[in-house]
Amino acid sequence: MKVASFLYENEIFVKEINEEQLQVKDANLVIGFGASALVADENNFAKIREKFPNATLAMASSAGEIFDKEVFDNTISLVAIEFADTKITTSEVNIEDYDNSFDAGLALVTKLPKEALKLIFVLSDGGKVNGSELVKGINDATESKVLVTGGLAGDGAKFEKTFVGLNQVPTSGKVIAIGFYGEKLQVSHGSIGGWESFGLERTVTKSDRNVLYEIDHKNVLDLYKTYLGKYAEELPGSALLFPLSIKLNDKDDLIVRTILSIDEQNQSMTFAGDLPLGSKVRFMKANFDKLIDAASDAANNCINMNKHSIKLALLISCVGRKVILSNRIDEEVEAVSDILSNTTLLTGFYSYGEISPLRPFSGCELHNQTMTITCLNEL
Repeated sequence: MKVASFLYENEIFVKEINEEQLQVKDANLVIGFGASALVADENNFAKIREKFPNATLAMASSAGEIFDKEVFDNTISLVAIEFADTKITTSEVNIEDYDNSFDAGLALVTKLPKEALKLIFVLSDGGKVNGSELVKGINDATESKVLVTGGLAGDGAKFEKTFVGLNQVPTSGKVIAIGFYGEKLQVSHGSIGGWESFGLERTVTKSDRNVLYEIDHKNVLDLYKTYLGKYAEELPGSALLFPLSIKLNDKDDLIVRTILSIDEQNQSMTFAGDLPLGSKVRFMKANFDKLIDAASDAANNCINMNKHSIKLALLISCVGRKVILSNRIDEEVEAVSDILSNTTLLTGFYSYGEISPLRPFSGCELHNQTMTITCLNEL
């Protein structure tokens, strides 16, 4: 397995890391993450396709691009992979062709052959697709027996339109899956948030999937405005500072839900994942050092699962973390790099939702506000 990364900007490839001298014509797979305006541009797609003529090319729009140890905006970060033995198969669906996101997730994975399937990496539209329902459909198709990771495409901090594409110019509404096959492929993963819960545990008393109306029979928008104080006038962007934790079961398993939009007329808030009626939630807040420590912990989880060296780490972090960390954003990527080997190539993006198991190799979940890492190597 050989890997190389490239940074594309202003219609040219401006940076390259290719220590193993991978020949671009030999790349089997290229994955790219970039600003919406760039990845949806036909000329940019043509230039990237020209550079990697024989590769399966998967791209998604982002809220920030990870290249090596840095985070960029208004670029496209690409990783090219040449496998020695691992095979890949892809599938795609358009959410417009399905009644709901569950059915789209089910169909997406059903299209992939099951024999020797080691990993499914998913890139999904981040606006039209209900990520919670998508992963439920995926888990139903895999019976939670295959590692599934990935993320929802982003659109900076605008939350307007996201794009995903497989061997064509990325468009809105697409969901793609890359299946990795073979016994020699080594995979590991980690996903940790680092946010702090505060205040009382509350109950969701009125919701419709990912649209929240009431908590403890009180209007959620009014509650948020109370907690946000001076930040209330900056909604919905300021709500990224105060996501919700949701308890999945009677155990301690918690996932984070971040806000996508507000509706003043209907007095509701739309989140990046479902908040079922009766579920227990708490407000959360950020601590800079804990967010960065969480990125280190996610990398350590990858190390603990993998007895061999790691060639490639795909990092998917949340746009909310980028807003919080601001000019310190490089620190969480550097924290991952400090844990992994110097020979591990880092790439990735800032997303509207991260897909990863809560526990090693269990069914996948939709997360918000986490650093999620997928590590690959071939024996």
